[in-house]
Amino acid sequence: MEIVKPLTQYLAVMLLSPLLPGVINRVKAFFGGRRGQPLLQLYFDLYKLFLKTPVYSRTTTWVFKAGPVVGVSALVAALAVLPFAGRPSFLTFEGDFIFLLYLLGLARFVTVLAALDTGSAFEGMGASREMQFAVFAEPAFFLGLAALARVTGQSSLAGMFGALTGDIWRTAAPVLALLTASLLIVLLAENSRVPADDPNTHLELTMIHEVMVLDHSGPELAYILYGAALKLWLFGSLIACMVLPRHSGSWALNSALFILMMLGMAVAVGVLESIIARLRLTKVPYLLITAFAFSALALIFQMGR
Repeated sequence: MEIVKPLTQYLAVMLLSPLLPGVINRVKAFFGGRRGQPLLQLYFDLYKLFLKTPVYSRTTTWVFKAGPVVGVSALVAALAVLPFAGRPSFLTFEGDFIFLLYLLGLARFVTVLAALDTGSAFEGMGASREMQFAVFAEPAFFLGLAALARVTGQSSLAGMFGALTGDIWRTAAPVLALLTASLLIVLLAENSRVPADDPNTHLELTMIHEVMVLDHSGPELAYILYGAALKLWLFGSLIACMVLPRHSGSWALNSALFILMMLGMAVAVGVLESIIARLRLTKVPYLLITAFAFSALALIFQMGR
């Protein structure tokens, strides 16, 4: 019976993840004075894409077909170690945050390989930009988790976020505030959100992630869209666990509060995208260096304490 609650949490993440992009789009539509697409639009898109037959270029190989499948599989596995409302998942172990980082790296790697396999210079340009920004984003994310492990004295994700309480926030508020800011920047960059990228852009000179998936269609495009929703949930849940450390003792209440916090996170991302402009490509590394500096300062401050 102990596996029932973690498994329920895991299935809830699989089911609710596509709701987050819908919330973001509705918020952006509100700020733009538009009605906007339905809240469940991504669910409809996924259903439609799974019914379509994919189209392949004659220049592609099995690498192009395997990219979306391996990518979404890596993200599904990554969510297996992710805590839910401060509670451990059914797969947790010491040092699992390093396992999480490797799975995210694998998802990025196969996406880039699939883009390069098309033989298109356009998609190769997007793959090059993706890897360039990953050089700055991944160290910021790793240092942030390392600093959090130092603050809580735990080496697993469940232990880190489970140990966060109001008392720890009172004693280490500057460190945790820096980590939250760093995670927010990484969330925006890793999920191709404004100001690092724009998921709705069609201007070839500024496209990053979207240009890498232009040749995908049918179920494989569905895997990519679903994987993007899972990735958004993954990074959003880390911030939600940071800023919502109190636990009532009721599993149902904690889960409901956590889901509301995730929806609030999607609203916040939608507001940010509506009130700020996208950065020039040459300025994006400076944004990610800022996230790295926040994580490094948090680690230094905690070691000094």
